[in-house]
Amino acid sequence: MLAWFIDLVLHLDRHLVELLAHFGVWLYPILFAVIFCETGLVVTPFLPGDSLLFACGALAAVDTTGTLSAPVLTVVLALAAVLGNVSNYGIGRFIGPPAFSGRYRLLKVEYLRQTEAFFERYGGFAVLVSRFLPILRTCAPFVAGVGRMPWARFLGYNLVGGILWVTVFIWGGYLFGNIPFVKANFGLVTLSIVAVSLVPLVIAVWRRRGAGS
Repeated sequence: MLAWFIDLVLHLDRHLVELLAHFGVWLYPILFAVIFCETGLVVTPFLPGDSLLFACGALAAVDTTGTLSAPVLTVVLALAAVLGNVSNYGIGRFIGPPAFSGRYRLLKVEYLRQTEAFFERYGGFAVLVSRFLPILRTCAPFVAGVGRMPWARFLGYNLVGGILWVTVFIWGGYLFGNIPFVKANFGLVTLSIVAVSLVPLVIAVWRRRGAGS
């Protein structure tokens, strides 16, 4: 399973070609489900996100069958990303109060209060920026729900972040994914995309440590 997952990440472009050949237009709901789960279920942050969107854009640019369309992909997968975050937020909001009721020693009420305070102050920024950070992208809406971030505020930043994230990577792949160097080193490029996505997180942690020292 691990070997298959590594191969999927490193050769995502090849797997997409195979899926397109087998499923045709049904590839859209498959991609919708992957992006929805990657953003909507806190237990599935390992699913491909940035790299999948980039690969989809690259494939749409060279699909001679006309099955994959970059504009349609943008709409479908942006909807998946937005609805995924809504689902994750709802789950966090639903299980938050019972989980922090005081019955569980590790889940103290003060932790919930701190989370609520954080999202009251930085919630919009956190929801927006986390779109470009693997793993945190999956956790942020759940924590926002637990922290009772105001629904209207969450939804606004969720819409902007989801549409921006999908648009950047779909059209980035569409415009640059078939450059010979990128195509010949697609696995390394997708890993680089993930690494670059983590840069803001590293900078934030470094600044926080500097401020605390």
